[in-house]
Amino acid sequence: MAFFTHQIRRGFSSSAVRSLVIKHVTIIGGGQMGAGIAQVAASTGHTVALVDTSDDILKKSIKAIEGSLKRVAKKKFADKPEAGEEFIQKVLSNLTTSTDDTAAIQHTDLVLEAIVENLKIKQDLFGRLDKLAPAHTIFASNTSSLRISEIASSTNRLDRFGGLHFFNPVPMMKLVEVVGTSSTSQETFDSLLNFGKVLGKTPVSCKDTPGFIVNRLLVPYNMEAIRLHERGHGSKEDIDIAMKLGAGYPMGPFELADYVGLDVIKFIMDGWNALEPDNPLFAQSELLNKRRILQVQVTFHRVAAVVLCGQTSSGNE
Repeated sequence: MAFFTHQIRRGFSSSAVRSLVIKHVTIIGGGQMGAGIAQVAASTGHTVALVDTSDDILKKSIKAIEGSLKRVAKKKFADKPEAGEEFIQKVLSNLTTSTDDTAAIQHTDLVLEAIVENLKIKQDLFGRLDKLAPAHTIFASNTSSLRISEIASSTNRLDRFGGLHFFNPVPMMKLVEVVGTSSTSQETFDSLLNFGKVLGKTPVSCKDTPGFIVNRLLVPYNMEAIRLHERGHGSKEDIDIAMKLGAGYPMGPFELADYVGLDVIKFIMDGWNALEPDNPLFAQSELLNKRRILQVQVTFHRVAAVVLCGQTSSGNE
C-alpha cells in the first residue's frame, strides 16, 4: 500500500508490532459509541477498560451495555435463558470501568478514543497519554471527520497511530473503517485490520482524507439533496421517495439528515469547508446554516441504513 512507504519508527522495533495481537483494549469515552465498542470488544473475548470522567457516566454506560446484551441474549439464546444469562455475565466479566485513564492504559495494547469531536481536546488527550502508555501500545481515534494525522501530531508514536471508525449502533453495524496516515506503519495498520476482523466486523482500508469513505460520499450526497431543495427543484418528500424507489436506498437523504442531526452535518461541513474552501462539494448552504429544514417523518428502516458519522446528534461520537 503506497501510503505506508514513509514510516516513522522513532526507535521502536517493528517486529514487536508485527506480532502484536490486540488483547487488552482501553476505550476513552463512555458515550453511545464508546459503550458500543466496549460491548463488542468484551463480547469477542478482549479485556476492556472503559474510561470516562465520572462514575455517573460510566454507570449509564454499563446500564446501556447490559440492556443491549439482554437483547442479544434474548435473540441468540431464545430457548436457553440460562445460557443467555451466562453469556451476559461472561461479557461483563471482561469489562471494567475507570475514571483514571493513566491507570487504565498501563498494560493495554490499544487506546481507542471515542470522545467529543474536537481536535484540540483529542490532541491534548493523546499528547498526555503518549508519555504514559507502554511503548508497544497502539493509539487510534474513532473520529468521523477529523484528520488522523492532525490528532496524532501531538504524540511521538506516529507509526503506532491510526483510525478505527465504527458506525452506530456499533453492535449491529458490520463496517469499520481502518485509517492509516502516511506515517502509520504497515504492522500497526495490519494489527488494526486484524482487530476489526476479530470483532466480527468487516474492515475496509482508508486513507486519511476528510470523511474517509462512507462520510466522504454521504455528506456531499446529503448536502446536494439540501441544495436541490434549496433551489426549488424538488420537495423534501419527493426527493426522499425518489432516492428510495429509484436508487433502492433504505431511507431518503432528508430522513437520513433528520436521523443524524442537522447540527452534526453542519459541524462536518464547516470543518471541511475550512480545509478546502474552494471545493464546491463542501460549499455552505444557507438553508442548513439557518436550520430551516422542516423535520421529515423518519421511518424505522434505520437498521439497514449506514449511519452517517458513526453517531447521532443525541449521542457522543
